[in-house]
Amino acid sequence: MRTSRTRTLREGHEMSTAEPTTTTAAAAAATPPQNEWALSYPMLPATVRLVRLHTRRRLTLWDWEGDTEDAVLITSELVANAVRHARRPGHELWLRLTHFADGSLPIEVSDPVPQFPNFTEAAPQGVTEEQGRGLSIARALTTELTWSPRRHIGKTVRARMVAG
Repeated sequence: MRTSRTRTLREGHEMSTAEPTTTTAAAAAATPPQNEWALSYPMLPATVRLVRLHTRRRLTLWDWEGDTEDAVLITSELVANAVRHARRPGHELWLRLTHFADGSLPIEVSDPVPQFPNFTEAAPQGVTEEQGRGLSIARALTTELTWSPRRHIGKTVRARMVAG
């Protein structure tokens, strides 16, 4: 849910200050973001396709030097997990992309559920050809995959990629 309090991000996008604002602390302390973008989405299966399009577009506009297709895949897997496991009436998920001058790209997906069962399992039970491999894919393609509870509600899952 959006609030009236916003702060303007680079490139003129706005983000509610009440929504997720976490970034990798070490990266944020080292350098300010070169580009930053965040948007809320409904927690619907169709959102995954929309997120793929928005992520690919944003990284192309930023001329990010990393593997855009891997970033799109990671983003879609994290969003699909949020839609599948954290969907709650009246809540949205948030996607945040931050591009730092060193080429790092934290991808953050926030949802309204504070727990993350099976996060540390390599392959959770019930893995099929079509379901259950999202975190394994994200782990294989990122330099860091973490999650943390949000202050008021839910959690943020953070995948960090580096260019090159």
